[in-house]
Amino acid sequence: MTIQLVLLPGMDGTGELFGPLLARLPLEMRASVIGYPDRPASYAEHVSFAQRELPRNEPFILLGESFSGPVAVSIAAGAPPALRGIVLCASFLTCPHPALKLLRPFTPVASPKLLPGFVAQRTLLGRFATPELRAAQTRALSHVSSPTLTARLRAMADVDVRNEMSLAQVPTLYLQATEDRLVRDRFADEYVKHARVARVERIEGPHLLLQANPQDCAKAICAFITACR
Repeated sequence: MTIQLVLLPGMDGTGELFGPLLARLPLEMRASVIGYPDRPASYAEHVSFAQRELPRNEPFILLGESFSGPVAVSIAAGAPPALRGIVLCASFLTCPHPALKLLRPFTPVASPKLLPGFVAQRTLLGRFATPELRAAQTRALSHVSSPTLTARLRAMADVDVRNEMSLAQVPTLYLQATEDRLVRDRFADEYVKHARVARVERIEGPHLLLQANPQDCAKAICAFITACR
């Protein structure tokens, strides 16, 4: 049985950063990327958009990277008939950082684009940064408007999908980056507490784990898909 891998992107929403992972998946694996429209939207609106793009007549695994983890969890809670499992990568069920709640009143006049590039890249990539990864991350963000990014910041500040995680009936996998400076270890623990059957894979890398260590991520994802058949 062939199971398609459907990828939901991080905060940029473009899906452009999945290139390194897609290049290391087996040639026979079907994979597709759902990119979000460049417009301000809540988590519920992101979920509705993604649901319309999902495969209808073939089984699939849904991967939610960072921002999209709550989207994948919310979809799984609704039990789509073709869904066989979900993967969360460097993601969260509740607000990933207390600073987001503190800064929420200021998000209408703030944007991640105002953050100096070297600060953002140090936070997202750390010692795993390469010129290629830096350029890719900058390029992906350049394709997204500031209002869209600030709306996603507000969504993350308010998110709570712990109940939805407990409702998900399908197998789940959490890919935890060993050197994630944004999503700390407690979010993997939170996932374990609320998932019906929890599986955590710790993989060496920063927050942009799929980009910095695509080989080990691909291996873990392929093993999970095989187990879901």
